[in-house]
Amino acid sequence: MPFLGEVFSSEIIRKTVLDPRGEELGKVKDFVIVKGDPLPRVSALIIERKKRFFYLSWSDLNIFNKKIISSKAYRDSLQPYEFREDDLLIVRDILDKQIVDANGAKVVRVNDIKLEGYNEDAVLIAVDVGMRGILRRLGIERGSDEFLSVFKTTLPFTLISWNYIQPLRPKLNAITLTVPRQMLSELHPADIADIISQVSREEGAHLFKDLDIETAAEALSELKPEMQADIINAMDTEKAADIIEEMPPDDAADILSDLPTEKAKELLENIEKEDAEDIQELLGHEEDTAGGLMTNEYIAFPPAMTVLEASEKFKIEARDVENVFYIYVVDKDEKLIGVTSLREMFLAEPDCLLADIMETNLKTASPGDDEMDAAEIISKYNLLALPVVDDEGYMHGIITVDDIIDILLPTSARRKRRNA
Repeated sequence: MPFLGEVFSSEIIRKTVLDPRGEELGKVKDFVIVKGDPLPRVSALIIERKKRFFYLSWSDLNIFNKKIISSKAYRDSLQPYEFREDDLLIVRDILDKQIVDANGAKVVRVNDIKLEGYNEDAVLIAVDVGMRGILRRLGIERGSDEFLSVFKTTLPFTLISWNYIQPLRPKLNAITLTVPRQMLSELHPADIADIISQVSREEGAHLFKDLDIETAAEALSELKPEMQADIINAMDTEKAADIIEEMPPDDAADILSDLPTEKAKELLENIEKEDAEDIQELLGHEEDTAGGLMTNEYIAFPPAMTVLEASEKFKIEARDVENVFYIYVVDKDEKLIGVTSLREMFLAEPDCLLADIMETNLKTASPGDDEMDAAEIISKYNLLALPVVDDEGYMHGIITVDDIIDILLPTSARRKRRNA
């Protein structure tokens, strides 16, 4: 049995390997890793001698621990090694690579690898993502412990078990690693967006494509516009359309406006007709206008409806609307004539008409108004939403206070607000 106990890869790298006579074969350059049961195992060491590399099979090792590494093989029997993309190597492919820490909802870097004996193999049991891994690679972990003991404190061990890690891509070379997708799906959409923003575009697309439709739609709304477009472009049309369809129409319109015309058209053709019409209506407005900022998801009832009727209908219609702050009252031609808050409606008597409780001194914006003018109205009158009405009185949509905050705050602050 060549390996007993546990070691970190940094304690083995550059360590001398001896042959049966005690003569130097070379120094450890890297480890070749293969799939094992239950954990990945070391299949060979890559030995460096005089700038040449040799393959030393695990079965040829006699002793393997942090104090001594000895081989059953002699120098003449070692096979030259050429680095291949198909091999998974600890130093080349895992150390210093990124993994997703779902518990901390962040991307962290692999600073060291923990190995442990299992039967007659050395298996990978954890990655060290903390400061200890860095200090260990610098050879000053023990000295740091002694120094910190003076202050009666210690450095924590920050390890992530290999059981929670899987390759991001099917091919096992040059990988970024991530925790299982189901753990990622349990995170807040803003946290998922933060994680995706910290990895490469290709890796972000790989993470994103396995999210369920609802989570994907929510996370997509949190990403920067250029990343939204990249991810949608990288997905197959059917799933991309499902995600776009799940999003609020104003968010969906923003994304489609950043896509190539042909791609946007293709997605709209694969979306339910009613949803596609809502999105196309929003696409007709300039980006920095009230029309470009609004959503056409809102709840509107006729003035002759009773509070009881409105309450029952509200329970059904509100399920498909992202933000509901007010009930808008429109006539038979869909012209806005009044508005009532949810508070007023639910405090009113059940047989009371909406016409009797609605506010008619309306604050509105026109579709072509500058978005900052709309923001000023919302701020001045402490509104949660502002109706967008054309010159003839027809209601086109609403601008919510969330929309205003999103255009005023930087992305980082916006995400913190949404995560609160």
